[in-house]
Amino acid sequence: MNPDDKIILPGGAGLVGQNLVAHLKRNGFRNLVVLDKHRSNLEILRHLHPDVVAEYADLAREGPWKRHFQGATAVVMLQAQIGGVTLEPFIRNNIDSTSQILDVIARYKVPYTVHVSSSVVASIADDHYSHTKKEQEKLVLGSGIDCVVLRPTLMFGWFDRKHFGWLSRFMQKVPIFPIPGNGRYMRQPLFVGDFCKIIISCLENRTQGIFNISGLERMDYIDLIRLIKKSVNSKCLVLKIPYHLFYALLRTWALFDSDPPFTVEQLKALTAGDEFEMIDWPTLFNVKTTSLLDALHETFNDPIYSKVALEF
Repeated sequence: MNPDDKIILPGGAGLVGQNLVAHLKRNGFRNLVVLDKHRSNLEILRHLHPDVVAEYADLAREGPWKRHFQGATAVVMLQAQIGGVTLEPFIRNNIDSTSQILDVIARYKVPYTVHVSSSVVASIADDHYSHTKKEQEKLVLGSGIDCVVLRPTLMFGWFDRKHFGWLSRFMQKVPIFPIPGNGRYMRQPLFVGDFCKIIISCLENRTQGIFNISGLERMDYIDLIRLIKKSVNSKCLVLKIPYHLFYALLRTWALFDSDPPFTVEQLKALTAGDEFEMIDWPTLFNVKTTSLLDALHETFNDPIYSKVALEF
């Protein structure tokens, strides 16, 4: 690829997209198009990167946004519904949007696509997110386009509005931080900065195949919380509470918030006991890894990006 090749990022105003734009620009790419329907997060991206085309688009519907795919060299499919309490937005944003994007990729014969799937397609999780991400991946693989499928585990980094980012902000506001059960739920968190390096490697080398991209450092959830607490200098007390009480509190929260930052489905996924394949992706994609400690420090202490929080 050369710096003027057009790269389309559907769903590019979210966590991965905001990070990926920054990393692509650092690598010299300057013809980037971000399509997203979250207006406030698009405005954040426009403010940080006024040289990037950032357009509002409902990717689940026909629209003028499809014109951008003409002459494109690559697409990085990032659009996804991650949380929610009803099925409809998951179908709309994970399945219907994918059908629309695959249609326009075929129409304009875009040479290469990176599809960001999820580790949940190989998980025992049983929820709206896992079901629709599995269907989304099937659509991509069945389309016949030249592509790579990346299945990352839980990611964290700059612009994190839900996972570690929300947890860090929450623990700075409350005196007690609740942990469900004993907190010994193994996590394999993946630094989004490293994941962006993998995507760029795929773009430059036209990598094909399916790859499970897991964080290379295993850690229990409660120990991660303590590391985050240290990184943000929080004074809260980390307190274990019974699982069923935690579950009931989330149920109650959902009665007053139509898009809660943490749902009972995500609680079930947290405690499901999944352990994902660990491959030697640093060697496969020729990227340097960031240690978990350094990644957390960069996430919460970067002078520019750590101060920016996306909206739900």
